[in-house]
Amino acid sequence: MKEVLLLKCGEIVLKGLNRKTFEDRLLKNLKRRMANVADCNISMRQSVVYVEIPDEADGDAVMECAKRVFGFATISRAAVCPEKTLESVIGTAKAYLAPRFAEAASFKVESKRGDKKFPMTSTEISQHVGGELADLFPDVRPDMHHPELTVNVEIREQYAFVHAGPEPGAGGMPIGSNGRAGLLLSGGIDSPVAGWMMAKRGLELVGIHFFSYPYTSEQAKEKVFELARKLSAWCGRMSVMVVPFTKIQEEIREKCHEELFTLIMRRFMMRISERVAEEYGCGALITGESLGQVASQTMPAMAVTGAVCSLPVFRPCIGMDKEEIVRIARRIDTFETSILPYEDCCTVFTPKHPNTRPKMPKILEAESRLDVDALVNEAVAGIEIVHI
Repeated sequence: MKEVLLLKCGEIVLKGLNRKTFEDRLLKNLKRRMANVADCNISMRQSVVYVEIPDEADGDAVMECAKRVFGFATISRAAVCPEKTLESVIGTAKAYLAPRFAEAASFKVESKRGDKKFPMTSTEISQHVGGELADLFPDVRPDMHHPELTVNVEIREQYAFVHAGPEPGAGGMPIGSNGRAGLLLSGGIDSPVAGWMMAKRGLELVGIHFFSYPYTSEQAKEKVFELARKLSAWCGRMSVMVVPFTKIQEEIREKCHEELFTLIMRRFMMRISERVAEEYGCGALITGESLGQVASQTMPAMAVTGAVCSLPVFRPCIGMDKEEIVRIARRIDTFETSILPYEDCCTVFTPKHPNTRPKMPKILEAESRLDVDALVNEAVAGIEIVHI
């Protein structure tokens, strides 16, 4: 039986004259991602995207791929009726949904008539199809209010479709529709979640990772690449810029007071990230900071670290607690990788008593002992680019 995915667009339907730009981006993203799964014919009509599943393709894999493409509100896996007639609809529903009827105690039929030339109203279609299905499945009672199974009938321009109801799509905006941003990607739980949240708002991601060999291991770097691969299942292709950070951390340890180490280190990270962002066409930076979670994420500390940037800094996790962040990490399949016991550079030379209420004059005085520009230039020149 021929199957198709019906993908309903999300908030881009609210766009005005530039709506087609968003739709074109959405289709481009879907086709590129779907090419890795199956050779599907993909088209769009009236804010509905049709993905025709080839007979030889893995329908579950096609469905799973579509559910991770940002921009769709709902996705329905449907059977295509051979003819656009009620008899064909009933026969298709009987064959395609027989396993669902076997598991349900009650059902109802909901119909949508996109083709206004069809000679029955949506209500009439539902009543007729529902009556026939009640006779075909006498052990499943009709229930218009709380059915266990809802049979959906869609009469559209070319075909009629039958399915058991939509599933939630990824939502959000098409990747790339709102530009590109640099994601400070550590090996922790928060930064992949922050990247996923901003990708959902249509941002293409460029990963920026700070690597301090030999204080951090090759396994720690591979862990970050694996996190990027997990993100790419949602965000599509991305690159990770691996920044050599050992010399900067050693210079800070040698010349600055211990309580300021983390703050000055993060200011270097922001400077370097902004340089990378500007070189690769990014309009903002993304961090996984959550207010008050650690010493460097107090309001005064974030003001100090953010002061070196002219680009906007997005902090989508800022008002979330750890349980909320972990919940998303589990959903997007990054949590188990994030908790692998390989430390990143943020845990190197951690001060025993970090300053949580830093004053800018004291920070600037400490940085005056460092050749900031030379250290930043050297780190940027040594960047390793890894394409995921």
